[in-house]
Amino acid sequence: MRLRPGDPVPARELEPVNGPPVPLPDPGRLVHLQFRRFAGCPVCNLHLRSVAARHAEIEAAGVAEVVVFHSPAGELREHAAGLPFPAVADPGRRLYREFGVESSPRALRDPRAWPVVARAVLVGTWRILLRRERPPARSPHGGRLGLPGDFLIAPDGRVVAARYGEHAGDQWTVDELLSLAARAGRDALGRGTAGRVP
Repeated sequence: MRLRPGDPVPARELEPVNGPPVPLPDPGRLVHLQFRRFAGCPVCNLHLRSVAARHAEIEAAGVAEVVVFHSPAGELREHAAGLPFPAVADPGRRLYREFGVESSPRALRDPRAWPVVARAVLVGTWRILLRRERPPARSPHGGRLGLPGDFLIAPDGRVVAARYGEHAGDQWTVDELLSLAARAGRDALGRGTAGRVP
């Protein structure tokens, strides 16, 4: 079942492989919960580098980044060490099911994904040759057909915005995320209650 703006997200703590537990929701700020594919996924790495490059700007906008992979913790730990935000392993796809994030052959078969995949493989291969990145597993846990998902969650636990990717490279850009966060802040101020969503 897909989540929509206004839907509640049950409170819990997530256990990242690269840091201390993080609350979801966060009582003091918005959370951008990203669902990516497998550890070392070239498309995911390309996207996450763009997020990491603007991490200070994202935090200044009152947004906490949390990224989820369907890889085991040991496998993900090798790839998440340099990320400036928490990375959560969900090899059983419990969170994926809860948030309605799916797998599908269209992840790679959709022609809109092909330019992103080609660029990601090219950049990823170069970074692996330079030893700036580790290669992904030959046969990633959970397969290669995961679709991305993005959720912006308010401090009161309600979904502010959601995006279900239609192919492997279909996720929010940093600019889209910042725009959604700014809109959520304006909406909260307009109602006089921080954290509430429409």
